Amino acid sequence: MRKEKLYREYCLKSYLNMNHSIIINGKQGQIHPHTWEFLTKIIVAGNVFIEFRTFETLLEQYLEKYQNQILNTIEPFDIIVPTIENVTDYFYDELQLLLRENGGELVSLEGSETPTRSYIVSNREEPEFIERIGNMQSQQISGVIEYIVDQILNKQEDSF
Repeated sequence: MRKEKLYREYCLKSYLNMNHSIIINGKQGQIHPHTWEFLTKIIVAGNVFIEFRTFETLLEQYLEKYQNQILNTIEPFDIIVPTIENVTDYFYDELQLLLRENGGELVSLEGSETPTRSYIVSNREEPEFIERIGNMQSQQISGVIEYIVDQILNKQEDSF
């Protein structure tokens, strides 16, 4: 017998070819390219089934405006220095809103501009995240209880 899931977790990789320059020791560096990788971890409540393609499409559509661009020319990176940390922080906030609107909760976003270095934004330990997950689990458990009660009541009605 399969155990009821309290949540499902999805993990998606996205790649962007982007250029940027950063300020080092007060000096603006050269514009240079990277193939940036973003590893996105998303959860959804209980046994709710959402196709991978749904989240993939959302991510692709969001990231498309950055593909083959110079980050320093796109808001907010025309003001914020587009380091891997700043880009990942910004994308995390934006993607969190987008995914919530579509049934997901962003667990973490890992960004890297080279194969050897990554920067990770995660709210797994934050009280707000823990509360939100607890609410998702409570809703799932409530749904299971309601289903069982309905089944019992329907069987009793059928007996009459």
